[in-house]
Formats: sequence, C-alpha cells, structure tokens
Amino acid sequence: QVQLVESGGGLVQAGGSLRLSCAASGRTFSTYAMGWFRQAPGKEREFVAAITRTGGSTYYADFVKGRFTISRVNAKNTVYLQMNSLKLEDTAVYYCAADPLSSYYNTGWNYWGQGTQVTVSS
Repeated sequence: QVQLVESGGGLVQAGGSLRLSCAASGRTFSTYAMGWFRQAPGKEREFVAAITRTGGSTYYADFVKGRFTISRVNAKNTVYLQMNSLKLEDTAVYYCAADPLSSYYNTGWNYWGQGTQVTVSS
C-alpha cells in the first residue's frame, strides 16, 4: 500500500513553468514505477509521463515531449514533473500514480493521488 500526495499546482501564464511534486508514503517507493496523468474538464484522464523504479527510463506522451520532464528521488520518496513552455491546453488536474498494472500509457495503475490543479492563462 502506498499513499500519494501531489503539490505544486497553481495558476501560470502561457509560456511559463511549474514543477509538480508527488510525495509517497511507505518504505517501498523504490519498488514502484511512477507516473503522471491529467484530466481536463469534460475529457478523459490521459497519460502524461512515467518513470521506471530506478529512474533509468522515462516515457512521455507526444504532446509533452520536449516540454515536460519526469524525475524521481528515491531517497526522498518523491517524483517530480517539471513543466516548461506551458500552453493553455495543459490546463487540467494532474494526478500522480504508482505501480502500473500493465502498460504505462493507460490508466490501469494501482495507486493514485488526489490531484493538483494546473491552470494556464493567456
């Protein structure tokens, strides 16, 4: 069992940056792959990025490649999402997730945080 708490969301102008953090409870953080998803109003939740247990490999949705970076510090039980060059369409609730059941790219993950709102304004 792991509990996830996201932070770092807020209001930012288009072109700006934000860094999201996700703190995990428990001593087994390093055994979980971690991911970030987002859900905009009226849309389904979608994959944003994922990182393997050691941080050796990362995966991104095409719409964030080159703009977002996922990273983790296992000693701090924390995963990050650095978001640069933000666009209006990045506005969504961003969720942290742990331990994918199968593919990183779908929403079948075991554990979820409560989400943090990111709003990009013009």
